[in-house]
Order: sequence, then structure tokens, then C-alpha cells
Amino acid sequence: MAWDEWEQLKAAAAERESARMQLNGLPPEDRPNAGGPQGDLEVHQRDLAKIGDHAFKLYNRLWKEARVTSTDSAATDLDSQGFALGKALQHVSNRWDRQLGSVMDACALISNHMDFTKNAHAGNEVFIQRHVSSIHTLDAGFDEDWAKSGEKNKIYGPKDEKDKD
Repeated sequence: MAWDEWEQLKAAAAERESARMQLNGLPPEDRPNAGGPQGDLEVHQRDLAKIGDHAFKLYNRLWKEARVTSTDSAATDLDSQGFALGKALQHVSNRWDRQLGSVMDACALISNHMDFTKNAHAGNEVFIQRHVSSIHTLDAGFDEDWAKSGEKNKIYGPKDEKDKD
């Protein structure tokens, strides 16, 4: 690539408006899909529970309905009789088992993660409630009257003669 061509490409890239970095905002084409103006993520426990429950049910259905055990014996029989179809059937069966295992692992991971997330959010709620209530208790200590209305607090009064040294 010639140096002049490189300079032209750099200048063209600098002129384009779409290549600019946008901070604290979305491009206009993404704004309809952005949700509320705050952009906060909101998670409800029932939503997490539904996702985890569906993943758990799918895992159980795959375990019951998608496993194919009869092909292994058929593949062995066909192979022992000299049919090439036996090895091909065994290959397909092995591949199916690996793929099914991957899907089942993903379902288990989703289900477990939703349970973990649900518990983590519950723990965060308890932590926040305790933290806020302790702030309320601390604030209440500052609201007490140490001196009667209209009188000066003795703590801020004149020092004793013996304290001056």
C-alpha cells in the first residue's frame, strides 16, 4: 500500500461522523430498543425462577426422551456381521451422545446459575436492608437533644482552668 493511499484512508476515516466515540449515549438507530430513559437493568425473582425452571425441565426431558441406547447394540451387531453401516451407526451414536451431553450441560448450567443468581440477589437485598437500617440508627443518635432548647451545649462551653495547661 502506498503512503499516499494510507494518508487518504486516514483522512476519510477522520471525516466520517459514524466513527466517533459516543460517551453516555446511544446512536440514534439503537435508541428505540434501549428501554427506559435510565437504562437500568431490572431483574425480578419470578423471572429468574422461570428461566431456571424451564432449563431444569428441558434437562429432564432430554434425559428421558433424547437418549438413544438401542443404536449401540445394533451398531455392534451390524459391524460383527461385516456391514460398514455398523461403524457409521456407532459414529453417529457417539456424536449424538456428545452433542446431547453438551446441550444438557448447558441446561444444567443455566438452571444452576439462575438459582445462584436468585440467592445472590436475595443476599444483596438483606445486606442493603441491614446497611440502610444501621444508617438510620446512626442518624437517630444525631437527632437527640443534648441541651434543652435555647441553651448552649456544655461540651462547647468554656474550658476549666485546669484544662488550660
